[in-house]
Amino acid sequence: MSGAALIGNPNTGKTSLFNTLTSSYEYVGNWSGVTVEKKIGQLKDKSGPLTDLPGIYSLHPLSRDEGVAAEYLVTDSPSLLINIVDASQLERNLYLTIQLLEYGKPVIIGLNMIDVAKARGLAIDTAYLSERLHTEIVPLIARTGVGSKELLSCMNKTEEKDLSPCFTIHYGAVIEEAILGISREVNSELTFSGLSPRWIALQILEDNPAVMNSLALTEATLSRIRAIKEDALKQLRMKEDTSSLQDYIRSVRTEIIQDICASAVDQSNRKPHTLTEKIDTFAAHPVWGIPIFLAFMLLTFELTFDWLGNPLSDLLDAFISGPLSTLVEQGLTAVGASGFTHALIIDGIIGGVGGVLVFMPQIFIMFLIISFIEDSGYMARITVMMDKLMEMVGLNGKALIPFIIGFGCNVPAVMASRSIEQPKERTLTMLLVPLMSCSARLPVYALFAGIFFANSQALIVLSLYVMGIVLTLVLAKLFSLFLFKDSKSFFMVELPPYRMPQTVTLFRSTWEKGKGFLRKAGTFILGGSVLIWLLTYLGPGGIAAEMDDSFLASIGGLFAALLEPLGFGTWQSGAALVTGFMAKEVVVSTMNIIYHVPDMAGLQEQISLAFTPLQAYSFMAFVLLYTPCLATVGVLRKETASWKWTLFSVGYSLVLAYTVAVIIYQGGKWIGLT
Repeated sequence: MSGAALIGNPNTGKTSLFNTLTSSYEYVGNWSGVTVEKKIGQLKDKSGPLTDLPGIYSLHPLSRDEGVAAEYLVTDSPSLLINIVDASQLERNLYLTIQLLEYGKPVIIGLNMIDVAKARGLAIDTAYLSERLHTEIVPLIARTGVGSKELLSCMNKTEEKDLSPCFTIHYGAVIEEAILGISREVNSELTFSGLSPRWIALQILEDNPAVMNSLALTEATLSRIRAIKEDALKQLRMKEDTSSLQDYIRSVRTEIIQDICASAVDQSNRKPHTLTEKIDTFAAHPVWGIPIFLAFMLLTFELTFDWLGNPLSDLLDAFISGPLSTLVEQGLTAVGASGFTHALIIDGIIGGVGGVLVFMPQIFIMFLIISFIEDSGYMARITVMMDKLMEMVGLNGKALIPFIIGFGCNVPAVMASRSIEQPKERTLTMLLVPLMSCSARLPVYALFAGIFFANSQALIVLSLYVMGIVLTLVLAKLFSLFLFKDSKSFFMVELPPYRMPQTVTLFRSTWEKGKGFLRKAGTFILGGSVLIWLLTYLGPGGIAAEMDDSFLASIGGLFAALLEPLGFGTWQSGAALVTGFMAKEVVVSTMNIIYHVPDMAGLQEQISLAFTPLQAYSFMAFVLLYTPCLATVGVLRKETASWKWTLFSVGYSLVLAYTVAVIIYQGGKWIGLT
């Protein structure tokens, strides 16, 4: 078997099935567009590759990720399509199924969530459905793997059994004549082997931009096609009340789907999803929903810092500064390492990298809770609750998805903006994502809040997250008024039923997020720590006898006067912020190396002498808002395809960070805070 592809609506369990059928693991979420690129894995039985396409409602793309699927069908022409359908939402899912059956390649329907359909009192006649659609249907429960072996067996039979599609819709004389005319026009120029001219003609009649752009037809052919379409629309309007060819084609398909579902689905025992409805009465309430969400976030920070995170971090710090450092020192002494090598490894690498790794428990706890929100179905409710507020500032509720992902890491959050349909809102969201407090800032918050605000650590950190969100909304309004004028918006998101996340999936999802932090610890932070230590070890006069004579002190000193109005006008703060551009965790690494302390307790003591509580809060606010890290800048450039917007993001965030920090420090001094 060659070139199979998984395709279906969002939240049909497509990616869960991909993980079951292949030896790969792909991230699973509960909203449209979570898989923003096609993913390719090798089937476990080694029978061939399997491509996981983005979740889409139709082949007519509304967003960039939906365009990936339509373009794939034109340019890659897979030999087999596995259409994953939600059995509990059959009528809505079958619209995409109809489009795939018209594609002209064998289609297998994976009827997923049959357990959910049964729980809702729905009985589906799969034999009748298979007969009407002229294709194989395999019942599935993708989350538990039920039916996956049968599906794999059915896929392997495609080379042994004739699964040639014979499903065809007759759209009436006018449309059929237009299909024949367009088919003749494109047939001579068609360079994509194996594609059905009828399917291409239908996509052209529907003005599918992904298909039109992939065909690259000559202007003469396009002109003749436009004439055929105009004539067809003129004839239709004489007979039907329709505004476009696309609307008419959709109405014909919808009528057929309703007829199929009327006979295939027995709804006599239908009952509502009572658990979801009961939870939504308060969790998704337009008034109480947002306070509940904020309370949930406060609980998250209490768990991340006070209740679980800090005790675990203390244990990890004791291990790194105690047994691990002692073991390394003994090893270096045994091999006769030089003083330079000893200092580099102990003070530079262990001091720098270890100073960040001690905060790993907080970061993984945060990721675990975010994964729970996503997998349970609560994430989609948050976007709906926030839609009106987001609309007021020029965004829509779906923008909240990248923002919440940004709490983990800004890089995938910027990439997740692809699922936003409107170009204006997509660009605006990408520009604002860096204001979300990513996990890389957590070590800075944990360090400073633990020193100066030990009794209210969770509240202080929550205030920084809220600050980022509030400033994001304010800037979204300003940018939409002055930079993105006259752009219309619409919002569509899937609301899945609440589900208790599977333990394996939950921990896999947490690991997928968390391993990025560990990867940075072994690359960016390791390299940065070595470089920073060298800058403290060397100076203009050679080896620096004192830290104040080092290159790092000179670099930090360039910014000290500029940072004075913010409350932290020292070369140490300036150096930490400069190196933090590589990755925000490096701020802590730099301070650990600068203050040259054996453990976290020593670093906390040094910082308590260098800062006051007001200065510490000003510093944390600056770290929250100032320039995105190097990796985020890179992905911004790639996703916006514009240096102008990338540099604008860097510039406005610097100005915003400076302004907010000045207001916090100078305002705090004015009212008598220290």
